[in-house]
Amino acid sequence: MSLVVQKFGGTSVASTKHIQKVAEKIIQARQRGQNVVAVVSAMGDNTDRLDELAKEVNFNKVGAKREIDVLLSTGEQVTIAVLSMMLMKLGCPARSFTGGQAGIFTDKSHTRSRIREIKPDRLLESLELGEVPVVAGFQGIDCHGDITTFGRGGSDTTAVALAAVLEADECQIFTDVEGVYTTDPRVVDQARLMDRVTFEEMLELASLGSKVLHARAVEFASKYQVPLRVLSTFVQGEGTLITKEDKLNMEQPIISGIAFTKDEAKLTVLGVEDVPGIAWKILGPISDANIGIDMIVQNVAADNTTDFTFTVIRDDYHEAMDLLNQVAMDIGARQVNGDDKIAKLSIVGVGMRSHAGVASKMFQVLADRSINIQMISTSEIKVSVVIAEEYIELAARALHSVFNLEEKSIKS
Repeated sequence: MSLVVQKFGGTSVASTKHIQKVAEKIIQARQRGQNVVAVVSAMGDNTDRLDELAKEVNFNKVGAKREIDVLLSTGEQVTIAVLSMMLMKLGCPARSFTGGQAGIFTDKSHTRSRIREIKPDRLLESLELGEVPVVAGFQGIDCHGDITTFGRGGSDTTAVALAAVLEADECQIFTDVEGVYTTDPRVVDQARLMDRVTFEEMLELASLGSKVLHARAVEFASKYQVPLRVLSTFVQGEGTLITKEDKLNMEQPIISGIAFTKDEAKLTVLGVEDVPGIAWKILGPISDANIGIDMIVQNVAADNTTDFTFTVIRDDYHEAMDLLNQVAMDIGARQVNGDDKIAKLSIVGVGMRSHAGVASKMFQVLADRSINIQMISTSEIKVSVVIAEEYIELAARALHSVFNLEEKSIKS
């Protein structure tokens, strides 16, 4: 029998009625001759409620992150038990597994841990018994047996990692949208559902703000070549297949999608000495705190000093600012500035490799609408800019129209 890993997000399991629909989908897959491993998120907005509870009690105190993981992990544990009971009620053998019981071992970075190893012996035993293993997403255990969590979107990572180690035929991510769109359809009415997108493009889209998939999940899928499909729990359809690049696809558009995120903040250290090692002195403490750094710009002035700017996730802004103020004192910086009202906008497409002028066209569109670009970052298949948050939706709609993303045919 073939094996699929099916992941169901919070909106898919928001109530017992939703969970019954999920159980029926799993049973339908088994009736088609597929073994299924299910991975689930917490029900509805339960994680948000638990997160707020943690913030009210002890969120910012030293040592609290271990307890936050213990708290947040309970959301998924509720779902695995309810879904397993629902499957059994419908005549399908099932067994629930926490991350630790499923053999998911992580590092010790509480609230943002990374998977080190998966030992799926108990899952394989469950499959041999004809059961559906129902696994709590978003969590594992460290070398001390402490519960750890992966951060928001971590259930996607759980699903893809399990699909890789179990050598599943496909990993299916069920959510409240029909697949991957050219951009957020809530902002751009003409956003188009894509049939297929490459790992490389999806990784860029996910890391740049597309909320459909967690970036780390796409990394796993790309590394282990796990076919990944995004589907709707509520609407029948084939969804979007994320797979390796098709070299024979002559219809590959120049731009495949536009991603944007308002979850950004910018920090700048002004007037530091332009000497070797200064970037490490500034960013080292930020990295040691396990705060992810995105875009970086360094400007050297005529007086041999430099201004150093970088962006972080908005949730990390205040922690990063506190660290940076201390660093600034240590290195004799003139000033530290910050802005947590910025947004990042990106255009993505493997077709950019062979077409010139894409970036300049993007810049022209923004200039025509008097939108100032604060930072720029590029790669072979993407161009990203930081702009004021208030202009992000206007910019996304304008670029989607100019690059004709509502159409499937190539437009230059």
